[in-house]
Amino acid sequence: MAATGRYPPRLVEAALALNDNALHVAEPLLKQHLQDDPFDVAAIRMLAELAGRIGRYKDAESLLRRAVELSPGFTAARANLALVLYRLNRPAEAIEQLERVVAEDPDNPGHANLQAAALGRVGDFDEAILLYDRVLRDAPDQPRVWMSYGHMLKTVGRRQEGVDAYRHAIDLTPALGEAWWSLANLKTVKFDDDDMAAMEAALAAPGLSDEDRFHLDFALGKAFEDRGQAEPAFRHYAAGNALRKTRQVYDADETERFVDRSITLFSADFFAAGAGLGCDAPDPIFILGMPRAGSTLVEQILASHGRVEGTTELPDIPALARRDANYPDGVGHFTGETLRALGEEYLRRTRIQRRTDRPLFIDKLPNNWAHVPLIHLILPNAKIIDARRHPLGCCFSNFKQHFARGQAFSYDLSDLGRYYRDYVRLMAHVDAMLPGRVHRVIYEDMVDHTEREVRALLEYCGLDFEPACLAFHETERAVRTASSEQVRQPIFRDATEAWKPFEPWLAPLKGALGDVLDPYPAVPAAFSL
Repeated sequence: MAATGRYPPRLVEAALALNDNALHVAEPLLKQHLQDDPFDVAAIRMLAELAGRIGRYKDAESLLRRAVELSPGFTAARANLALVLYRLNRPAEAIEQLERVVAEDPDNPGHANLQAAALGRVGDFDEAILLYDRVLRDAPDQPRVWMSYGHMLKTVGRRQEGVDAYRHAIDLTPALGEAWWSLANLKTVKFDDDDMAAMEAALAAPGLSDEDRFHLDFALGKAFEDRGQAEPAFRHYAAGNALRKTRQVYDADETERFVDRSITLFSADFFAAGAGLGCDAPDPIFILGMPRAGSTLVEQILASHGRVEGTTELPDIPALARRDANYPDGVGHFTGETLRALGEEYLRRTRIQRRTDRPLFIDKLPNNWAHVPLIHLILPNAKIIDARRHPLGCCFSNFKQHFARGQAFSYDLSDLGRYYRDYVRLMAHVDAMLPGRVHRVIYEDMVDHTEREVRALLEYCGLDFEPACLAFHETERAVRTASSEQVRQPIFRDATEAWKPFEPWLAPLKGALGDVLDPYPAVPAAFSL
């Protein structure tokens, strides 16, 4: 942007500060400018960009909606709005905006890339892949589009084509850290010496962005771990996590306070007063718990049954919970009509994810553990399954995993231990208040006694046994999590022991877990009082 008569000097200065990532400089300049000219849509868009960079997506959405309201033909702002909606896990709304954006700016591959990703988010994988094919045919030198194409191919089980797409992205941009991490995240690709040398060279190159750097660190951590070299593997994992944490906002004390408030509110008397007031539909099966605890395995087993449809990690329960500014305490004022309406709205919101006429469907968002009391109240006939794994194995698996979004607790060993402890604490309270309401699947038991555990799982869900549930790895369906390739293989035991070589560095995790660690799979007696 040049300093011309069209752009006031203060706006130009703010734009330059944004480009230089001097956000502390840009924000006051933009706010001061908008006090003088509150209808300047370019400045509104820039302030929205700033909000998005620091993760204030709701603020960014409000600003961008204001910009397109003032200037409906402002395509760049509408494209930014679509991106923000996508990042807020509202892909259907993003697609609606993108239809107009693509019509107005059809030659921009970035718009088509986002459109394809949003289509994949709502389960339109075939349409998304066709769109990627068309974009890459017309503009083949787009490394990030190749990478996104790889994500989609991986999701639908076209693994080798996904690998090829990631490799093509790396050929175009050797320092593209996310493409390297995407290969590592398949869990089935082993890096050779040339790969290792290429990643280390990229990591040492001047001018590398933070995003490329932490992706490369996570990928190299996996590469060294696969070679049995725990010390350099942990060093890279720790470096990637430390850098990633600088971009996250997480308060472990707030999570602890949230669980405290939930335990205080959701007593046995409270649940008794709300019994039967929600929506009585039995359709949803919630699989929840910690990430990396085996929830995708449980989902794949259930989705292999002829009466159950697998979907993905749905954002709808947290979205409904966030509406109440005083959540969870505000649930104490919900009427029976409110509870029923929330249950019905959840079913309406999730219908976009349904692709079959199977009567039951799975919502596999792990973080829904925090909302189990709400789920029980609004959907009293839904099934709730808690997937649990050894605290050291589970937490360290999170530490090794770079999550594209969310899971801000996972980039610090102490935060991880406290988060796991609070999860166990709340679930123990639910068990005490609502005995038998939640079915728990212990990952190690599922590995060692698969048929026994599968039969118990199906019985809890009211489902007859079907042999396909034991041959879950043969089920063809889209899987949109880090475990997508692992659940396409027979069950294996390796993951139960993977943390042990790293035990010398896990003292902060053990300290934060405290009394939860030794009794596993039982919980401390004090939690059940």
